Amino acid sequence: MTTRIRELAFLNKGLKLTFTDKRAATHEKLEFHYEGGIKSYVEFLDHGKETLLDEPIYVEGEQNGITVEVALQYTNDYRTNLMTFANNIHTYEGGTHESGFKTALTRVINDYATKQNILKANDTNLSGEDVREGLTAVVSVKHPDPQFEGQTKTKLGNSDARTVTDRMFSDHFTKFLMENPAIARQIVDKGSLAAKARLAAKRAREVTRKKNGLEISNLPGKLADNSSKDPAISELFIVEGDSAGGSAKSGRSRLTQAILPIRGKILNVEKASMEKILANEEIRTLFTAMGTGFGQEFDVSKARYHKLIIMTDADVDGAHIRTLLLTLFYRYMRPVVEAGYVYIAQPPLYRVKQGKMMRYIDSDEELQEVLGTLQPSPKPEVQRYKGLGEMDASQLWDTTMDPDNRRMLRVNVEDAEEADQIFEMLMGDRVEPRRIFIEENAVYMDPKSIDA
Repeated sequence: MTTRIRELAFLNKGLKLTFTDKRAATHEKLEFHYEGGIKSYVEFLDHGKETLLDEPIYVEGEQNGITVEVALQYTNDYRTNLMTFANNIHTYEGGTHESGFKTALTRVINDYATKQNILKANDTNLSGEDVREGLTAVVSVKHPDPQFEGQTKTKLGNSDARTVTDRMFSDHFTKFLMENPAIARQIVDKGSLAAKARLAAKRAREVTRKKNGLEISNLPGKLADNSSKDPAISELFIVEGDSAGGSAKSGRSRLTQAILPIRGKILNVEKASMEKILANEEIRTLFTAMGTGFGQEFDVSKARYHKLIIMTDADVDGAHIRTLLLTLFYRYMRPVVEAGYVYIAQPPLYRVKQGKMMRYIDSDEELQEVLGTLQPSPKPEVQRYKGLGEMDASQLWDTTMDPDNRRMLRVNVEDAEEADQIFEMLMGDRVEPRRIFIEENAVYMDPKSIDA
């Protein structure tokens, strides 16, 4: 609720919106008011990031009753964060206004680079993907007669919105580049570096296909695939360590469950280019196993499994590996997360046995409760699982893989903006925001969860 209210305040500069929660338990009052409008929105989205410009570029214009606003900023990221709106409706599927902005951005930067001899006449033009690398932008149009398309009616279809957005943004952005040659050069140079990385990634992708094959017909050797070809019932367990992977392979249901062991911590994709990502064997193997492709070729409909289950140790290292995998999924396989395919397995911490009674325990608090209910005469046997590798195949099946008994957390993206900022803060290059977060939240850390 508050996310949408904040969004409306950004989209209508000067408007003050108040949210009051009158429940006795919380009773809070929040005010949202941004004189900078979508310019402030871009600053909000880029909070904690290293930016190329001192402040976002802002463009506003009106023609034929159509009002266009664009705010943009470049960061040191490798990703694009482009949000578009029509009459305050978030057009998740894009539309004509988005097409007009993208076309204008690519054309203006290439024209400037060519006229200033930054790009030579025989050089290949920068692609739209190149000039949008590291871009954060908000495009908002107000149309007197908006026509929405798509399954969810979140795609703008008015052709005049494309023309007006293109013209308005082109005129203002061209003027900005001419008046700010130092900044213009930085933008062009960033696009040129992105182009070189894109071509290198393309070569790496081609080599990868030849060597390892990113095709279904050539699945990675470390993958123990399931026998069913129905994605709806197929599950891929990404398991930390070869030992746990061996137990999982032995204890699994071969019809529905595939096992992919990974060694240690994968590459932190928050800090890596696509070239480095494709050079990482663990990540390449995961892309291959899923069958979805990656980058511009990603297609969630080709997913070979509709459950992608992260199964790591219940310790700090396991949590770190989970975070690295979730960063990969969110940044480069986000449709899989949005489809609800990503899960986190919940292995137990303890096994308590006394006579014929045996229970698996999830926390120290629960352990003390269970021990308090046991008969005092026989001494209970308590086993602390430091890792999945300490479980044999039957124990791993009973506690973590059996659909009738297991407990899993489903990963959802309910607030994409907040998730984006959290991933940037936790996994990005800047140390200071991460240090502040750790200091503020260290009080919630259970010292017992850290192995000596």
